Amino acid sequence: MNRIKCHVRKGDQVEVISGNFRGSSGKILAVLPQKQRVLVEGVRIIKKHLRKSQDNPSGKIAEREGPIHISNVRLIERDGKPAKGEKSKAKKEKKKT
Repeated sequence: MNRIKCHVRKGDQVEVISGNFRGSSGKILAVLPQKQRVLVEGVRIIKKHLRKSQDNPSGKIAEREGPIHISNVRLIERDGKPAKGEKSKAKKEKKKT
């Protein structure tokens, strides 16, 4: 029954730092702490085949986000405020110029 602590939460702006989707960024749609995975908006779009139903009389191929490992994302912004490391990097760049 222990809660698993994660460095990101739903609604945070993150950047993917490793894997096939490196360099892309987006907002976190969901966090799955038990599986150590997150759903990031616009990252790892997968196609899911849906069978015929009342909602989809002819069936459908739906595109949606797939989960990626939580260690592959870096926090950029939380609640409109940049992350801790981002502030210091911005200051260093200003000093160099």
